[in-house]
Amino acid sequence: MSGKKIKNLRWWIVATVFIATTINYIDRQALSVAAPTIRKDLNLSNEEYGWIVSAFLLAYAIMQFLSGRFIDRVGTKRGFSIAVVWWSISNMLHAFAKGFGSLASFRFLLGIGEAANYPAAMKAISEWFPDKEKTKAVGILNMGPGLGAIIAPPLMAWLILSFGWQMAFVVTGSFGFFWLILWQWIYKSPSKHTMITEEEKAILPISKEQTETSKWWTYFKYKETWALALSRFISDGAFYFFIFWLPNYLTDEKGFDLMQIGMFAWIPFLASDVGSFVGGWTGTKLIDNGASIDRSRKLVMWIGAVFVLPVLLCIYIDSAVAAIALISLALFSTQFKQSSLFTLPIDIFPAKDAASIWGITGSAGSFGAMLFTPVIGWLVDNISYNPVFIIVSVLHIISTLIIVVMIPEIKKVKLKDN
Repeated sequence: MSGKKIKNLRWWIVATVFIATTINYIDRQALSVAAPTIRKDLNLSNEEYGWIVSAFLLAYAIMQFLSGRFIDRVGTKRGFSIAVVWWSISNMLHAFAKGFGSLASFRFLLGIGEAANYPAAMKAISEWFPDKEKTKAVGILNMGPGLGAIIAPPLMAWLILSFGWQMAFVVTGSFGFFWLILWQWIYKSPSKHTMITEEEKAILPISKEQTETSKWWTYFKYKETWALALSRFISDGAFYFFIFWLPNYLTDEKGFDLMQIGMFAWIPFLASDVGSFVGGWTGTKLIDNGASIDRSRKLVMWIGAVFVLPVLLCIYIDSAVAAIALISLALFSTQFKQSSLFTLPIDIFPAKDAASIWGITGSAGSFGAMLFTPVIGWLVDNISYNPVFIIVSVLHIISTLIIVVMIPEIKKVKLKDN
């Protein structure tokens, strides 16, 4: 790597992990866009589709718990590289699915690899950003899911119509290998990077690489760990509902065909990207204007949670345009809130433990979503989408209440292994 110095290198780092997160969600969203076609081709019910999604979330939940520890042990660069290769190959394997069992198996494999994305990304941010900039960095990172979900519908629709759904998975699965070239070139820890300036190194939260993590059980001694995990357990399913079920909802309830899904299903996820960026910017601005980290994070979370509530109106309207507008507001508000919620693990715990803590909380969120997804399928098959929208509209309020009650003040904890 060249010894040439790059000003504000940390922003190039976060841009790179943002691209990885975008690819992660293109691969994840590929199935939901292809779902109406695959369900017909493989003769799958909504409930079976729900269980296929749950297979992904089960693996994702288990491996977030383990991959966070793995990232802390082997390092951000190596761990991220292994994860991207795994999930890219797993996504390509979807092309060989012949029915419920094989498709669920390939989704499970995908979940194993994709689980490492956020723990690795959050560890990179914890190493490369001072406290006041973390929420902005997380806001940028958290635009990745939205951008991936924006790209996936038109891209997958075009690939499916042009080449078939099998080839669509092969093409999207290849993206990770191109990203790997960029990652290998640009990423090193701050203490070892030859392109970092002395001015930037001086503002970073650590001056040298730290690899000795705390003992596993230490994290569970702190109520902050349980609060973050429970908050994610409650709220993540609401976001995954839109990720995995929006194309099905538009097809089943609004009569959309594949081309219309490609044309319009990306709009709510553009709103989610804007919400993520605005949430991160708002959190940083509040701190710049004198607010404490505690006040900044909680205020952003409350604003986001409250403005998810109008999505409940989807049960009363017939207009597809109005439904997309309400879902767009909900996703904007969700990601506005998550820009602060996702920052809390690296606000509260040391950088050396960032991936482990984030993996624990992310695992809890995925378990919650995994349990919620087959319930969605059963409700849709046996009742309607209405009870699903009722549940989704309130989950972020409950999630925020958990943080406020269980973490009265957001501050750094000093981990003690004994």
